[in-house]
Amino acid sequence: MKIHFKTLDYQKDAVKAVVDCFVGQPKLEGHRYMIDQGIAKSTKPSAQADMLEDTLDLQRGKTKKVVADVGFENAKIIDLNAVLKNIQNVQMTNILEPSPNLVVDDAKGKNLTDSPLNLNIEMETGTGKTYCYIRTMFELNARYGWSKFIIVVPSVAIREGVYKSLDMMADHFQEQYGKKARFFIYDSKALHHLESFSSNAGINVMVINVQAFNATGKDNRRIYDELDEFQSRRPIDVISRNRPILILDEPQKMGAEKTLQSLANFKPLFILRYSATHKRDYNLVYRLDALDAYNQKLVKKITVKGIQVQGLSGTYGYLYLQDILVSKSAPVARLELEIAEKNGFMRLIRQIKKGDNLYSISGQAEQYHDRYVVTDIDARDNSVTFENGKKIHVGEAVGHVDEQVMRTIQIRETIRAHLQKERQLYNQGIKVLSLFFIDEVAKYRQYDEDNNPIDGEYTQIFKEQYQFVLNEFLDLNIENDPYQEYLKSIDVDKTHNGYFSIDKKSKKLIDPALKKVKDEELGVSVQQADDIDAYDLILKDKERLLSFEEPTRFIFSHSALREGWDNPNVFVICTLKHSDNTISRRQEVGRGLRLAVNKNGERMDANYFGALGEVHRLNNLTVVTNESYKDFVAKLQTEIVNTLASRPTQATPEYFEGKVFTLVDGSKLEVTKVMAKQIHKYLTRNDYIDDNDHIAPKYHQDKANGELVALPDELQ
Repeated sequence: MKIHFKTLDYQKDAVKAVVDCFVGQPKLEGHRYMIDQGIAKSTKPSAQADMLEDTLDLQRGKTKKVVADVGFENAKIIDLNAVLKNIQNVQMTNILEPSPNLVVDDAKGKNLTDSPLNLNIEMETGTGKTYCYIRTMFELNARYGWSKFIIVVPSVAIREGVYKSLDMMADHFQEQYGKKARFFIYDSKALHHLESFSSNAGINVMVINVQAFNATGKDNRRIYDELDEFQSRRPIDVISRNRPILILDEPQKMGAEKTLQSLANFKPLFILRYSATHKRDYNLVYRLDALDAYNQKLVKKITVKGIQVQGLSGTYGYLYLQDILVSKSAPVARLELEIAEKNGFMRLIRQIKKGDNLYSISGQAEQYHDRYVVTDIDARDNSVTFENGKKIHVGEAVGHVDEQVMRTIQIRETIRAHLQKERQLYNQGIKVLSLFFIDEVAKYRQYDEDNNPIDGEYTQIFKEQYQFVLNEFLDLNIENDPYQEYLKSIDVDKTHNGYFSIDKKSKKLIDPALKKVKDEELGVSVQQADDIDAYDLILKDKERLLSFEEPTRFIFSHSALREGWDNPNVFVICTLKHSDNTISRRQEVGRGLRLAVNKNGERMDANYFGALGEVHRLNNLTVVTNESYKDFVAKLQTEIVNTLASRPTQATPEYFEGKVFTLVDGSKLEVTKVMAKQIHKYLTRNDYIDDNDHIAPKYHQDKANGELVALPDELQ
């Protein structure tokens, strides 16, 4: 199966925002220079006319300069003042605050990167910023002849993902532009790539993680060393001679002073910064933030299944309220409780209704003797109340709840959410994947004395709970249902798989080697995996996992490999580890925000459905958390609100007054006070803003569907 890429309007807008900043820059292709090929030891006497002298030099151990080849560098920017005016025009077109000057300095007022120009492009996670900056490279080449690009990323995981994207999109961009980019990952032990990077006249892209030029290790410092195997040249000198355009992916993670100073060594023509959460405003030219992405249905909707523990003292009987079923009859609750069996107590789920006595249902278990009679099942606040005054909400567990019980609940809820989504999407040809993040491979797989694989704790729980939940779905007795037949055809041992590091000798699954790396966004050290083989396996299987022929539907992976996962058909995410303050809630949901694709590789967006409303009915990500729904959502909303702080909160007349728009004929129009009031009246009359002057969903829906009400005559 192969994912099909298509050009989306908002991505075109993001590309145009960058490219239009250089209007007036002439197209200068093949801007040549002579490559310094360094000093090489002669291996035989020169065949030139002065052979004797060269031979004597050779005998004395002297070296000679190798004749240089032609290289192709990026042409300089002709007029930075014109670029500033272009930037301001782009910002006004995109309703952004115009930059009074070219912001090049960091927060301390220093231009540590020595770049004459920085542009910020803000794009929400999951909207395709990698696609946008790759397309931007092709467009900059087509319009202005620039051909040397370096993509700088904060981690090995993102580096490998970018490289995979370049590979997957190669044919797509060849169809669009009639050429392919040459791309490679910087490796200090494979420096021959730098020769081609310099001498090739086409589009050349180097992908490099920041540790390769910013860390203190011996291998990382080689980029600054004169190397014998590189003809006594420094790799950084060969790279920087091309005057490359730097593209920073997640620049907020690379904002420390030392990192910015190291970027100056590349001598960039200019820097493009792509992120959902910029920390520094470097001439923002395009914004597609979390609110825009959600309203325009460009990412999945998020559903949170929170699990909260209360009453850990053990004085209460164990209870877990799974959900409440609402129908024409009185609501019914599905409650897990301890039931007396021949061999002891088992925790089982039972449907209960008003008036039921848990003491009787449990087989007279003493822990439910104290008036555990259901007095109310409230579907409005998702709660069940008992005669003794105790109350439990959906997603809450009370009584004796240890870590194993919590993980069992999480795994079961993940399986249930998966099967519910799968039942909805199977007949539409959309494969559903669920992703478990765990903190050690032993929880998934162990090995006996003969190195035979055996199930770990979580695998045992998964297999038990999968069969339990599966029986619920198979008991629906729907005849001739293709989905039921699909469920019956899958072996539980084949429907889960583990993605971890692999020991090269024993072929065992192992925990990835972790390095402590400073996260410059969070300001703390985090554990980061740099196991290229593990990421390669994840990325290699990215498209195969989307096929129904591949039975794997549930994936277990180490949490340190989190950034490597970027599969569009992840519909359920569950973290089976202790809460980690170094992982934001946005990062936690970010692995599953992309819109899904069907079995033909087609993206399930508004263009496919022909209606915006269908997108979120299908594209819905469930996050099974080990904290309460309320706590998780509050933290997620806080993180999102913090990123929206700079956007205009109200579409008031004052907001529009003074804005400058570019008309169809290219002329400029400044909005007067009278016009601003007319715009506000138009928005109000058509329900495009609410009573507080906030943009209403109806505006985004009509805009996405091309159905905006025509402007009044006085504004046309």
